[in-house]
Amino acid sequence: MATLQSWVSTLSNQLSLQSLASNNRSAVIHSSAVKANPRDELLQNENDCSKRGLILVGMGALTASMLPSNIASAEGVPDKYQAFVDITDGYSYYYPSDWREFDFLGHDSAFKDRFAALQHVRVGFIPTEKKDVHDLGQMEEVIFNLVKNVYAAPTQVPTIYDIQERTVDGKNYWTFEYELESPNFSRTAFATIAIGNGRYYTLVVGANQRRWSRVRNKLKVVADSFKMLDI
Repeated sequence: MATLQSWVSTLSNQLSLQSLASNNRSAVIHSSAVKANPRDELLQNENDCSKRGLILVGMGALTASMLPSNIASAEGVPDKYQAFVDITDGYSYYYPSDWREFDFLGHDSAFKDRFAALQHVRVGFIPTEKKDVHDLGQMEEVIFNLVKNVYAAPTQVPTIYDIQERTVDGKNYWTFEYELESPNFSRTAFATIAIGNGRYYTLVVGANQRRWSRVRNKLKVVADSFKMLDI
């Protein structure tokens, strides 16, 4: 038990220390928000326009043929959502189409509401030798320790409302709803955690508690859409 709690309690520090700045991130193509392979950037430096056009056509066909079959197609994205697909880091999810991308310290990708900045989604990951979320321990115990010791500040009171497990293409995901209550402010969120590709992935999507009843179902779509891709 002590070992599990110690491992979970270090996740916050590991995420903060992990460098995922923009200089390490590949370009995002917003046809359906696909994070492309870094080699596409080389095409921008090609001086011969006609040659560049031929290369782009060839690379476009090659990239399309290399995309994993479980990546969401534009036709499969729910109305009023957009797909973010990271073929380099091995994950995808949906986010509301009117949200904009922004940098969130220690995270690989993030999008927020244009008018309510606290209403946002963020995804981060850390290296791990574990193969599946079940390797972390008993689901309820792991999530309780995660919310209490990592997500909640010392001045916040955490409450967990719901825990769900789903399996997609043989990969397991834990999604849970929780609230962090402070004397002057409360925030409610969904989190989805999963392990694959040698990485521990975390998606968090939430909002101010006062807005939660209005946006809960909208944000649940985001939490449930997270998928790991084989890389």
